[in-house]
Amino acid sequence: MTKKIAVLPGDGIGTEIVAEAVKVLEALRRDFGLNIEMEQALVGGAAYDAAGHPLPEQTLALAKAADAVLLGAVGGYKWESLDIALRPEKGLLGLRSELGLFSNLRPAILYPQLANASTLKPEVVSGLDIMIVRELTGDIYFGKPRGIRVLENGEREGFNTMVYCESEIERIGRSAFDIAMRRDKRVCSVDKANVLECTELWREVMTRVARDYPEVTLSHMYVDNAAMQLVRAPKQFDVMVTGNMFGDILSDCAAMLTGSIGMLPSASLDAFGKGMYEPIHGSAPDIAGKGIANPVATILSVAMMLRYSLNQLELAERVESAVNKVLDQGLRTADIYTPGMHKTGTAEMGDAVVNALR
Repeated sequence: MTKKIAVLPGDGIGTEIVAEAVKVLEALRRDFGLNIEMEQALVGGAAYDAAGHPLPEQTLALAKAADAVLLGAVGGYKWESLDIALRPEKGLLGLRSELGLFSNLRPAILYPQLANASTLKPEVVSGLDIMIVRELTGDIYFGKPRGIRVLENGEREGFNTMVYCESEIERIGRSAFDIAMRRDKRVCSVDKANVLECTELWREVMTRVARDYPEVTLSHMYVDNAAMQLVRAPKQFDVMVTGNMFGDILSDCAAMLTGSIGMLPSASLDAFGKGMYEPIHGSAPDIAGKGIANPVATILSVAMMLRYSLNQLELAERVESAVNKVLDQGLRTADIYTPGMHKTGTAEMGDAVVNALR
């Protein structure tokens, strides 16, 4: 059965890195029998420029009909003056909400070839392999009421609402525990239960969900301590599960332990395994068009797509192995370059991964 992939390059370097990921998918289709078809559409600032909205109806319809979505990046200085409802990021948030993508998987893996690229000592980060499971469709990013109002004294006040219901917490908890069962069977739930009632409920529900997974060890940690521990002793973690805002911050913190966010993919899944796959970095408008962006995170996002949505585990491992081979060959884009390695560009890196697939 043919699987349909919606390809949404987005803005900035998105078009460049997605092009390299598409090369990999085309190679898998041509040489390894991957039965897919791809269709491309606009999202983010590019969509606003062309259609007046960051998430046009045509793009949303394509994403809904697809079995998986490959996204590049959205945003850039060009659109920062727009009304908040029309900014490129609203296209991304709209996709997450409309597709019900509540479970965000953010692996933080340090490839041994890049141990010296991390800002932390090699002995602290060598062997790092963390999976951060971030709830994606609730919390303060979507909670209501929200807005900016004028107080009686004439001063303006901005306000947002952090809110989670039990069912939202339970489903992200089960997602994290299911992943832990395939790993080292340890889950650390991150909250701020000593201050926020919303996360007091979070801790209560996580504890309840854990009873259905007796093989998994559950621990709890306040978010400020979790941030500190990620820098102090990151290898103590296996799976971390947390809410939308805390996860947004902690996953980027964990990403930098690996040396470059240009290496890290992500998956955002619904309740049935359909997902949107994207690198965790942004659109990097300052280097867009220069051919120097690192496409590896996007290529590894394809590997996650193969694993979680297309049920092609062997091909997922093949892609990951190809990336390792390329790193062993000493090829490095600017973000992961160290003296003695071969500095390469976006397209050359993508071509090298395609060649290594064989």
